[in-house]
Amino acid sequence: MTTMASLLSASNLFALSLIPFLIFLWYARRSKRFPPLAWWGFAATLVFVLATVVAGAIAQLGFGQQLANVDPLHGGAEAFLTASNLLVAMGFAQASSQK
Repeated sequence: MTTMASLLSASNLFALSLIPFLIFLWYARRSKRFPPLAWWGFAATLVFVLATVVAGAIAQLGFGQQLANVDPLHGGAEAFLTASNLLVAMGFAQASSQK
């Protein structure tokens, strides 16, 4: 029997949170009004998600720690978020300067 707590587990909520983000990316791409570089920045956020999942697994399996406690892995994963945020900012800055 499935309980509400198991349905609302962190991994289930995480997986479900990807659905609206993928819908956002789809609409942003179709709109033709979204700055391409910013779109790539938002899409690169998925690379950050993947890197975080992999780094978290390595931290847990290799070090017996949470990702937040293994600084090199945590910093490396966060670098992907920084890069994607820079692409988003640069994309919108570029679009606003072209108007």
